[in-house]
Amino acid sequence: MSLPKGAVVVVTGASGALGRETSRRLIDAGATVIGAGRESGSLMKIREELGARFVPTAIDLIDEPATLAWGHELVTEYGRIDGLLHLVGGWKGGRGIVDADLTEWDFLNDNLIRTLQHASRALHDALLDSPDGRLAIISSTGVANPTAKNAAYVAAKAAAEAWTGAVADSFDGSCAAAVAVRVMALLTAQMREAKPDARFAGFTPTSDVADALLALWDEPARTLNGRILDLTT
Repeated sequence: MSLPKGAVVVVTGASGALGRETSRRLIDAGATVIGAGRESGSLMKIREELGARFVPTAIDLIDEPATLAWGHELVTEYGRIDGLLHLVGGWKGGRGIVDADLTEWDFLNDNLIRTLQHASRALHDALLDSPDGRLAIISSTGVANPTAKNAAYVAAKAAAEAWTGAVADSFDGSCAAAVAVRVMALLTAQMREAKPDARFAGFTPTSDVADALLALWDEPARTLNGRILDLTT
């Protein structure tokens, strides 16, 4: 198995290091990538780097009506959506249960949960109609072992995983699959270049995560759907 011919894949958070790396892998495999982010300037720079099959689209995924309209426009224009790789990130935390500022939850809820809810609702039916639809999120190994100083963050990641699992249930019996990919932390090329001798124990290179996301199309939906994939090294 592989990406379906003429595949169209939406990558949210496309201007981040993982989004850029994943978009490159998808394009090399023959896909058209709809690269979504809030800021058009950075997306246009990626287009200059990756070429015409990277289609930049500026969208605020926290805005549900705008996101639903955006999803409808994509399906109308391209006639299909074969993947939603939701790579929108963000972190807040570092303090204990009592000392934590719960206003940070608003940021985490918006970035890690609401964006996923809105994007998955907007593209759900198109993914279901695809011959090989795939939805994936990046989650955290911290969900399995939450700590006091990371409570809000891992709670948000757990909620995102639960939502993804619910999407998987809605895909049951179809050719679509929804999965969560867990990492402890991402290692970018820039981080490695800045600290070439550092061990980065437990970190997963963005290149490895991008490869794993592309490989989602190598496995049948019936065995992939609903799984949690741990990429911790």
